Amino acid sequence: MTPSLAHFPAASAQFSPAAPHRAADPTRRLKQGIWAYFLLLLFEGALRKWVLPGLASPLLVIRDPLALWLVLATWRQGLLPANIYLTGMTVVGVVGFFTALLFGHGNLPVAVYGARIFLLHFPLIFVVGRVFDRADVERIGRAMLWIAIPMTVLIGLQFYSPQSAWVNRGVGGDTEGAGFSGAMGFFRPPGTFSFTNGTTEFYSLLACFVFYFWLNTGKANRLALIGASLGMLAAIPFSISRGLLFQIIISLLFALFAAARRPAYLARIVPALLVGVLALVPLSQTSVLKTPLEAFTSRIESANEFEGGVKGTLGDRYLGSMVGALTGSGSAREPFFGYGIGLGTNVGSSLVSSSGDRGFLIAEEEWARNIGELGVLLGLTVIFLRLGLMAKIALGAYRQLVQGQFLAWLLVSFGLLTLAQGQWAQPTALGFSVLLGGLMVAAQRPPRSIAAVLAGTAATGRGPSLR
Repeated sequence: MTPSLAHFPAASAQFSPAAPHRAADPTRRLKQGIWAYFLLLLFEGALRKWVLPGLASPLLVIRDPLALWLVLATWRQGLLPANIYLTGMTVVGVVGFFTALLFGHGNLPVAVYGARIFLLHFPLIFVVGRVFDRADVERIGRAMLWIAIPMTVLIGLQFYSPQSAWVNRGVGGDTEGAGFSGAMGFFRPPGTFSFTNGTTEFYSLLACFVFYFWLNTGKANRLALIGASLGMLAAIPFSISRGLLFQIIISLLFALFAAARRPAYLARIVPALLVGVLALVPLSQTSVLKTPLEAFTSRIESANEFEGGVKGTLGDRYLGSMVGALTGSGSAREPFFGYGIGLGTNVGSSLVSSSGDRGFLIAEEEWARNIGELGVLLGLTVIFLRLGLMAKIALGAYRQLVQGQFLAWLLVSFGLLTLAQGQWAQPTALGFSVLLGGLMVAAQRPPRSIAAVLAGTAATGRGPSLR
């Protein structure tokens, strides 16, 4: 069920017409649109599985019209910045659309579906970055703390329920279930998302906020923070996701690095970590968590045997796919303009396949898919633009850290790989990637007054430059 905004005071304040001075804020409706995008990202899977299963296919792109409106409305207000990243991706999207029709698959719907990634969703990074500021990002984080509590209950129910149960129904009401093979006969739960990767993405982003609010305990409700922290830890075995475990560890290391700069912060986060670890010991022996921990351990052991331990899990999965794409493993055999934008997505493959099967016609890895769809020239352009943008954001986040602001730094702990090589072919992963990219930029922007927004020239309202 989609929770009411009334349960999230910070979120409801964004939408409340009674909020002081909101009527005078020219970005008010844009902020509401970003909140709507955020909530649809979290709950569009629930709409497709449980609420409106008969409309599962059109609901797949329910965020697209909203993204189009946000981009156009931001541009009309003169808030959409001109920079090499936005211009470059727009050129790739337009050129890739025509080359797909002229030299590639020649399927118009597939080309439109592929081009929308660059023309509708990628610009949202800059929309969120210009419309939101650090205070807005903190509101998103506080909302996630509240949402994480029922989300954890849900994935627990999904873990223990058979795939035929209503709580595990797949897209379109599929009674075969939405879970993905895990270990010991248990399936990885999808939560409110259409696929299990949404669970990993959600809790990975949650971890950034959990560590941030433990370092700034006065910025979030203590009960919500404790509940979300326990939910985050419980989600590791329930999700049977090694990627989630690795990401939480990475975010923890980023948090400890930030805290080490000021002893007072270490005094806040270290006791919280010790209490969490001590609480997990007895909890891990309860019937609720013991079984998922066993399944998670079994998954790690079997995966290590198959993939060659940590090297195979981390090196080959992440660095290996990156190096393979850049060194041209197979790219020399690709057509100069690729096989056509959109063909590497599951939707694209189902549209061109006579049987309607979804699969990876080009490659599962993101960078290899980019080169396969767009060819070497355009594909590498996308890759280097993503790397350049991530490097620019990360450098700005580090500068913020030096100045004592570490929200952007903690978001970078998840965004570093997500923005650089997240799988944009999958709608949920695309949504988290562009939203996270915008949040990383917005977190570097100090909170602004209405007067500063109206003036448009206040020093506190400029935020980081992405030119």
